[in-house]
Amino acid sequence: MATYGVCGAGVARCRELIAARQYVLDSEWNEVQPDAAAQNDYLERHSWQDYAGWHLGLTAGATDETKARYAFAHGDFRRVHRSALIACVFRAAQWRHKEVELAAHDLLQELDRTSG
Repeated sequence: MATYGVCGAGVARCRELIAARQYVLDSEWNEVQPDAAAQNDYLERHSWQDYAGWHLGLTAGATDETKARYAFAHGDFRRVHRSALIACVFRAAQWRHKEVELAAHDLLQELDRTSG
């Protein structure tokens, strides 16, 4: 099983989006999460650093500037999705990636306070 650390750029970007009220509160994450084609399109127009900003996890041992390096997406390359944060909390908890779980949980709480 892969090991993940927290992606500081992803946490910071998520916080920026929440503060700017760039979020979706009601969505089905499995239907709106970017697929491989959308990820490739994004990477054609943006840097790997920008791509990292859409992920809460970094895969330990994965090569930098590869999609395998980044995990636990929190948005659709435009806005953070509440459903994505819930999915991150659940998936990280399920596989015992505690640091990512807690980061996603904190961001979910921040989003709920802001949108309240």
